[in-house]
Order: sequence, then structure tokens, then C-alpha cells
Amino acid sequence: MAYTPHTTSYYAASANPSPERPPLNGNHETDVCIIGAGYTGISTALFLLEHGFKVTVLEAAKVGFGASGRNGGQIVNSYSRDIDAVERSVGAQQARLIGDMAFEGGRIIRERIAKYNIQCDLKDGGVFAAFNKKQMGHLQAQKALWERYGHTQLELLDAQRIREVVNTDRYVGGMLDMSSGHIHPLNLVLGEAAAVESLGGIIHEQSKVIRIDQGERPVVHTEQGQVKADYVVVAGNAYLGNLVPQLAAKSMPCGTQVVTTEPLDPELASSLLPQDYCVEDCNYLLDYYRLSADKRLIFGGGVVYGARDPANIESLVRPNLEKTFPQLKGVKIDYAWTGNFLLTLSRLPQVGRIGNNIYYSQGCSGHGVTYTHLAGKLLAEALRGQAERFDAFAGLPHYPFPGGRLMRIPFTAMGAWYYNLRDKLGV
Repeated sequence: MAYTPHTTSYYAASANPSPERPPLNGNHETDVCIIGAGYTGISTALFLLEHGFKVTVLEAAKVGFGASGRNGGQIVNSYSRDIDAVERSVGAQQARLIGDMAFEGGRIIRERIAKYNIQCDLKDGGVFAAFNKKQMGHLQAQKALWERYGHTQLELLDAQRIREVVNTDRYVGGMLDMSSGHIHPLNLVLGEAAAVESLGGIIHEQSKVIRIDQGERPVVHTEQGQVKADYVVVAGNAYLGNLVPQLAAKSMPCGTQVVTTEPLDPELASSLLPQDYCVEDCNYLLDYYRLSADKRLIFGGGVVYGARDPANIESLVRPNLEKTFPQLKGVKIDYAWTGNFLLTLSRLPQVGRIGNNIYYSQGCSGHGVTYTHLAGKLLAEALRGQAERFDAFAGLPHYPFPGGRLMRIPFTAMGAWYYNLRDKLGV
């Protein structure tokens, strides 16, 4: 059987020690079988175990192999489409439920870190950076919207103030969210997986699921074994493939690129981001960056539709890195990698049931660090018979991409080109 290691990222190179977990072998039974050991799967497992369920997690590669171990490491509130988009598409009660949950994921992450003593370099504070007055107006509206839902740890930054937190002249202003922040994402999920095992949960790595037999008690098959369960949770997101065709039809894997510099001189690193906040800009195809614990700049951006691996990741990211921080021109890049996230047409998560006993959550659309932790709680609530909050997401409308699977990539890329052009023109 082929062995799939972590990608060659900075996160994998600096990960905390983690045990090799054996592949599934033979026949087993459990209360809940979870497919995927990323944030969604591990968060769900942890909530279920805390309420007395017997849980088995099957992972095709390694814990945190996908987006959970490759992302920018930023704790960003709300969803890829904000609460106002939800308000326009669903009724008031459903929108209120979803809006009230928009800031819960970050709290869950901090609770997990504290409860299980997870060492993942947590830092508080994140900045949305605006290139022009139009984007600044959007941030003003966003602040008012979030405050309407009780989120008050926000500060608008004018041109002078943003230069105090980001040492670049690219931005006209921004918004600081002190309940945002950043973490070492792979170490977070590895710590949560250790917590799962401390509560009796079982995790099998190198155990790709090849088939799910539906029925009164579904059976989940890998090449070397099977698990019979009362419930199945599908949590593979962009790495699920075509295991569940009805989920693949309304989503599209996309790639984002990340680079990590060599360790910077401490004085230089501190001059770039004096308060050690993370930053993302307000463009449709946005850049995001932060400092690592050992004072490297982690800088990501760009989207490759269809999740191809670019031939030269550094060449895609370096121009914007150096445009943002000219003082880093020519800096050595030690690590460069791509990671896939799952895009939905609405850019809102897809949540639901298949039959009575197969549950799923997917399609964070690049906004998954916080949402996936909330999703774990919602899935666990639903399996315990408390489905109101789960059903609020399950009731969101979702549609296939225009042109079907053949044309979804070029059509989506054309749309992204249009919005990217608008960002450049400031209109």
C-alpha cells in the first residue's frame, strides 16, 4: 500500500512530534465513523467524544494532510460570503441563527488550545487591509454589520494607523479585529488529534475510503478493512474526490499558494509587523501574510481553479510579497507549497444529510479555519438530536457551477478575472 506523507511545507518541517497511526485493518464497529482527519473531522470527533460517543476517524494520508495543515494559519471570523449575503438569500430567523454563529469558531479554537494545552503559537489580532476608498467603505459597512451581531472587538484604521501595524505604503486604511489572530495550523490539528485519542477516539492514517455502503448501519470500506457505524460523517472537503458524487457536483477544488522566507533578522521582522498581527487584503484574489514564531514571513495568495499544482509557486507569490514589503526584495524563500480548498458557487458552506445517517459539511471556500471548528460542533449537536443550528446551514441554497464539470473552471476563472480587474481599477 502506498504511503502518503505531508507535503513539503514549513508547517510539516516545524510540526510537533506526532505518532504514526496504523492503517485500518479488518472489520470494526463504532458509533460514528468520520472520513477525513482535518479540522472538520477532528473537531467533530472531539465534540462527540466529549459527549460519550465511540468514534473512529479514517484518514487517507496523515492527520492535517489537506487544507488544515497547509493554510495561512489565520483565525478570521464570519464566512467567505458575509452575513449580509445570508440575510439577502434566506429568511430572518435562519439568517439570525447563522449570523449569531459567525464568531463562534474562533472561540472554539481558543477553548481547545486552553483545555488541551495545544502548543500552536497562538497570537491575537488580525487586520483587513484596504487598497482604496471603496474597500475602506466596505470595511466600515462590515464593522457596522458585525457589531449588529454583537461583535465589538473592532477598530477602523486610517492611513496613519495602519502604517503603525503594517510597514508598507500600499494601503489607505483597514480594520483590526482583536478576536482574529494566527496559529501554526498543522500543530493545531495535531494537538486536537492527540486530544481525540486521549478521550478514547481511534484515528487510522493511510486509510483511504473507497466505498460507503448506505443502509440502516452504513459500512465504510478501505482497501484493507471496513467500519460499520450508526452514523457516518463525511469531512474530506477538497480532498474527498468523487467518493460521494452528489457532493462533488456542487463544489470545485481550488489551489492557493504559500511561501515562507528564511528566518529574518528579529529587528527586520518586528519592523514589518510591529504588533505581530496577521493581515489579509480586501481584493477578490487576496494576499495574506503573517510572521511565524521563528520570525519568517509566511505569505500566501492567488487561486488556481481546479487545484492544479503550479510549476513555480515562488514566481506566483514573490511579486506581491516584494510589492508589499520592498525591503524584502531578493529574500530567500525556504518553503513553497500549494494547498487545496473547496469552493462553492455561493461561497457558503454546504451542510446536510444523505439519508438518515450520513452527514457532511464541506465547501468553506477559503474561509475554513474558524468555520470547520464550528462545523464540528454543529455536526455533533445534530447527532445528539439538537439539529436547529445544523439545519440553519443545511437550508442554505446551493447550485451547480455554470457549464457543469467541464466548463466550471474556465467560467469561474473568467469571473475571478473580472473581479480582479475591478479591484485593480478601484471600482
